Amino acid sequence: MTQDPATAAATAAAATTKQRLLAAAREEFAAHGIAGARVDRIAELAGVNKERIYGYFGSKQKLFDQVVSRALDELAEAVPLRPGDDPAEYVGRVYDFHRANPVLVRLSLWEGLHYRDDALPNEAHRATHYERKVAALAETFGTEVSPQVTSCLLSLIALAAWPSAVPQMSRLILGAGPEPDLRAQLVEFARRAVADALPAGALPAGADA
Repeated sequence: MTQDPATAAATAAAATTKQRLLAAAREEFAAHGIAGARVDRIAELAGVNKERIYGYFGSKQKLFDQVVSRALDELAEAVPLRPGDDPAEYVGRVYDFHRANPVLVRLSLWEGLHYRDDALPNEAHRATHYERKVAALAETFGTEVSPQVTSCLLSLIALAAWPSAVPQMSRLILGAGPEPDLRAQLVEFARRAVADALPAGALPAGADA
């Protein structure tokens, strides 16, 4: 059934308002975490009444969860891991994404501090997302999914994200001068580490059989 013009306009306006709130909340949560974030500031930045936050999302925590979920979806879409992809170059692509979009890694750190060992609201969906990545990595290696492959994926993601997660550590270790070509070094390190960690008989991407 086609909506009448007034209803269609109201629906479009609501969608626009919701997007403004999500964008404002993303910045607020990245800067202050869920405990320190203020719905007043989010509403002010979005240019709407704060009651809209509760009307659209139900609570500050549910808004936070949706912000994190959307940010992770952006990462998954921008930096997929498919069977046959070079795992070392995947590290480089994830590194590039976090350098260009530091908000995501900040949100992930705040999420970890908030939930700690408690289950995430959408944990099953998130787990399935990583299961697909593990399966793709195993297929690339020509092996079955195993604890060795899952640990490898975790290590690759950590290697790529850590410089953006703790930029102060990178500065202290690398110095305050011109940054070395850290991306190239991380990719090369990942390539060597993957070759050492591969299950017996498996081959990294691009290797000769």
